[in-house]
Amino acid sequence: MEVFILVVFIIGYLAITLEHPLKIDKLIPALVMMALAWAGVAFGLESFTTWFDPGSHHLVEGFSSLPLNGAHGEMSKMDWMEETLLHHFGKTCEILIFLVGAMTIVEIIDHFNGFQTFKAMISTRKKSKLLWIVCILAFILSAIIDNLTATIVLITILRKIIKEKELRMWFAGMIIIAANAGGAWSPIGDVTTTMLWMQDKVTASVLVQTLLIPSIICMIIPTIIASYLPAFRGEIDAEEATDNRNKNSAFMLISGLVLIVFVPIFKTLTHLPPYIGMMLSLGIMSMMAEILTNRDFSLKTSTHEQDHGHGPTFKALTKIEMPSILFFLGILMTVAALESLGMVFTFGNTVNGIMPENVFVALLGIGSAIIDNVPLVAASMGMFQDAIDAEVWHFIAYAAGTGGSMLIIGSAAGVVAMGMENISFFWYLKRISLLALIGYCAGIGVFLIL
Repeated sequence: MEVFILVVFIIGYLAITLEHPLKIDKLIPALVMMALAWAGVAFGLESFTTWFDPGSHHLVEGFSSLPLNGAHGEMSKMDWMEETLLHHFGKTCEILIFLVGAMTIVEIIDHFNGFQTFKAMISTRKKSKLLWIVCILAFILSAIIDNLTATIVLITILRKIIKEKELRMWFAGMIIIAANAGGAWSPIGDVTTTMLWMQDKVTASVLVQTLLIPSIICMIIPTIIASYLPAFRGEIDAEEATDNRNKNSAFMLISGLVLIVFVPIFKTLTHLPPYIGMMLSLGIMSMMAEILTNRDFSLKTSTHEQDHGHGPTFKALTKIEMPSILFFLGILMTVAALESLGMVFTFGNTVNGIMPENVFVALLGIGSAIIDNVPLVAASMGMFQDAIDAEVWHFIAYAAGTGGSMLIIGSAAGVVAMGMENISFFWYLKRISLLALIGYCAGIGVFLIL
């Protein structure tokens, strides 16, 4: 049955990687392989000889001799499966609820056209100067609202500033590098760093202190090189676009960003899981949005009744990326099935005996450009048993977060840019991939030196 589960994982993985050629959304194979993997665990439970306890992070002693169903309070194989499944589902849901909260806050900001505030900050027509402004904005924004959302926001703004499609593609490529670098050093900047933070592999403060400088180097080096390329010489022929901001745009933007940044602070003060703080921030943000909407509504009409089902919070919830949420559910729970059988633990021990840890993590970062970084990081958390804030966890956060920039399909930011600007795989490979590789290697060098 272990072979069946492994084959299901490999086939599902290939289907996710070949999402675009197959024209099948990656959430479909993720959900199917999750269900089949756990079905395989259930059917083969009686024959399994090893089981990994996620609570103690060690293999269960004497698991092979346990009965399938216990009697008189005796721990059985079925009890271990049910407890382990509930543990992994609970930990996964913590991450998913956190992401739902963050996505909703971002959509509420967008409802008030808050991100148009950044457009007002961009007044230059010089391409090289605009490149630096956009990359710095991507680096900072991605650390707060995550790299995927930062990419969407900045490409949307660029569409209002730059008419030439080829030039926008160049800018989009650099945004991907900067956004992924910015997301790597923040506990809320990338799904993988959020996973490591919420699973108590890293703390927010040490993560920032350790990865901020390597991430800056990963962004700055490619930007410096790009600023001398022909594509970023001269000035842009900018269009005069209308300003869609309303009177509450700046207020809601600042409020939303502050409330998201408040989440790690809330966790540090209360020691509660991060999703509790995110729900508090979402509640406050939603309350402000409803108050402002109701105030505007009351000024425009004499009717005192309003359909709250169509308020800003409701609209924001209908726009969040539910396919991404379900994809993360499928991936994380599938890896949990492999981990429960001790496969990930055994593989990690084998790898540690073959090659140095740093070499493996660096290769993991390169692999994240080909294969989605979420399952790679999920698997790595089962391979290593190091203490919280150990060097390996920070290296994994950096490698998985920035390595995906080397191919356009290697990160969520790249995939969304690919869709928004219709960037081809080979266009990105010829023009941007080398810049991303140089930045990735430069950041690794600085990380290892520090």
